[in-house]
Amino acid sequence: MRAWVLLSAVLWYLTGVKLYVKLHHHSPVLVCMDFRRAKKETVDPTYIWIGPNEKPLTGNNQINITKTGKLMVKDFLEALSGLYTCTLSYKTVKAETQEETIVKQRYDFMIFAYREPDYSYQMAVRFTTKSCEGRYNDLLFRVLKKILDNLISDLSCHVIEPSYKCHFVKIPKHGLIHELFIAFQVNPFAPGWKGACNDSADCEDITNHNILQARDRIEEFFRSQAYIYYHNFNKTIPAMHFVDHSFQVWLVVLGLLVLMLMLLVKTAFLSVFMELNLAHKLQTKNRNMKTRGESIVTCLWRWGT
Repeated sequence: MRAWVLLSAVLWYLTGVKLYVKLHHHSPVLVCMDFRRAKKETVDPTYIWIGPNEKPLTGNNQINITKTGKLMVKDFLEALSGLYTCTLSYKTVKAETQEETIVKQRYDFMIFAYREPDYSYQMAVRFTTKSCEGRYNDLLFRVLKKILDNLISDLSCHVIEPSYKCHFVKIPKHGLIHELFIAFQVNPFAPGWKGACNDSADCEDITNHNILQARDRIEEFFRSQAYIYYHNFNKTIPAMHFVDHSFQVWLVVLGLLVLMLMLLVKTAFLSVFMELNLAHKLQTKNRNMKTRGESIVTCLWRWGT
């Protein structure tokens, strides 16, 4: 099942900001006010939210707008991506004459929908090589990536963030050898991945199933490399070959990482909010003190010779 992540951090606007919301999740709470204004009293505030279609937003089952101008979009969809603008209007009143002046301030939020699997797989593998210099190492690396992509392409999965480094390795009874340490991640959003969802609104169950199959295929591929190494080479061993038992795989739980990140963000914003609230109270206390005297403050193949 998909991992639900509640995005509940309150975002206080300083300049135009970009936000990314996972599909079918709630957006963060957008506040129609900046730091400076939040620390002051606001007389007769009104809030007008304009959506990506350039029409005013009103509260409904999907759009939640509070009396204090806070906006949250529920069950966020790709069609809802775009520019969200809020115009705050308030009054300044001169104490002596009671003269009123209307002040307006605009705040812009760019919101984009995104998809991600509940988890992916980080993998690592090693190959021997004749030397750390020369073009064959890079050729092996590129051919391996192509083989793995072809192996899992029908699952709408692909290899991302591939990298390799060459190291000298001291092997007991064999001396020093050169090895390529290769790492990559398997992701279920290869070009054309939407077709695998069959127009399903919630695609995570399908992508999670596909990436499990991709993991199994890649594991079987490297098991076959070990078999080839021990049974097909006889006494002739190629300079570049798979290192047995070097294949490793780690589960990357993306939803959990996002949740941890959002909890950190939420904590930070709550801390700022409490400081602003305290500062506001202190200003009020200090103002009262003047009149009452009070105070407070992210796989490979075999390469034959």
